[in-house]
Amino acid sequence: MPAPYEHIPVLLEAVVEALAPRAGSRYIDATVGGGGHASAILERSAPDGLLLGVDRDPQAIALAREHLSRFGTRAVVVQGDYARLAELARAHGFAPVQGVLFDLGVSSIQLASRERGFSFQFEAPLDMRYDPSSGPTAADLVNSLSEEELAELLWRYGEEPASRRIARRIVQVRERTPIRTTLQLAQLVADVVGRPRQRIHPATQTFMALRIAVNQELERLPRGLQAAVDLLAPGGRLVVLTFHSLEDRLVKEFLRRESGACEWPDNLPVEACPEFVPAGQPERPCRSLRSGGCRRPVRLRVLGRARKARAEEVQRNPRARSVRMRVAERCGNYGEGDGDREAEQHHRSLRDSSVAGEGGAG
Repeated sequence: MPAPYEHIPVLLEAVVEALAPRAGSRYIDATVGGGGHASAILERSAPDGLLLGVDRDPQAIALAREHLSRFGTRAVVVQGDYARLAELARAHGFAPVQGVLFDLGVSSIQLASRERGFSFQFEAPLDMRYDPSSGPTAADLVNSLSEEELAELLWRYGEEPASRRIARRIVQVRERTPIRTTLQLAQLVADVVGRPRQRIHPATQTFMALRIAVNQELERLPRGLQAAVDLLAPGGRLVVLTFHSLEDRLVKEFLRRESGACEWPDNLPVEACPEFVPAGQPERPCRSLRSGGCRRPVRLRVLGRARKARAEEVQRNPRARSVRMRVAERCGNYGEGDGDREAEQHHRSLRDSSVAGEGGAG
């Protein structure tokens, strides 16, 4: 790392408790980062539990491979997008699995890398891409979008109250000179918003909005969550850590739908609902009519409410201040009948090999 780096996994014990790793099982860390959560999962699933670690960030992949190398072929680490999680998992024999973890948002790895442009604490190119090899940078968006598009981006992804004023100033400034660095943008926002009443920097929401937009986080997340549910075996656990209200609302709504919650308006006739079936059908009961049923599948059972970090953890790790952990358990049958057989064949070949194959952590 170009800067001092210390990886402190957020809610580590709570995550491990929720996933309940056990020997002989398979797990996926869809945002493996530095491998802190993954390491604990592998330790608790010894001697033969397996883990697939996925991340878009090549720097995180290098760190995770180094950190998890002591587990040999039990850990498989691959660079990839969790929106393609089903494809990645099946390619490496992880279907079905007993647990999937998402630790969302920017990580300490990115924040510690000054040249990546995620932090307004250092002078750096305005980049913010998790995968530096693809897609537009934050500078590209700042210098190309119209005033209206910038205002919409800052409001939609950052919930920034001063979005229109900031967008107007950005357009005025870039007419004279392009906005290329983190401190250039941070100072611009501070000049517009003024001094913060609290310790939060005035550019926090602007930087968050640009990061989310650059990496298409809210668009990719539903696809990743859907793939995770598809991969889970009955009784398998889905654990999601969120760090801001936008992604938490998205996760909460996803879990609600997958748990079979009714979305039909109360003021419309139940019989018109496309999920409604007449009495006598072997479906679960309709919430409104005792004589009717509901076709909506129940694939998840939500376990408890969102969990926050305790004060002592926040003091030890400030990143835990805004975390919310949501947990759900897979119901019903796993959709791929030959998934277990394919996965076992894949991992038998790994165990029989003295050298980890491509993408392995060893």
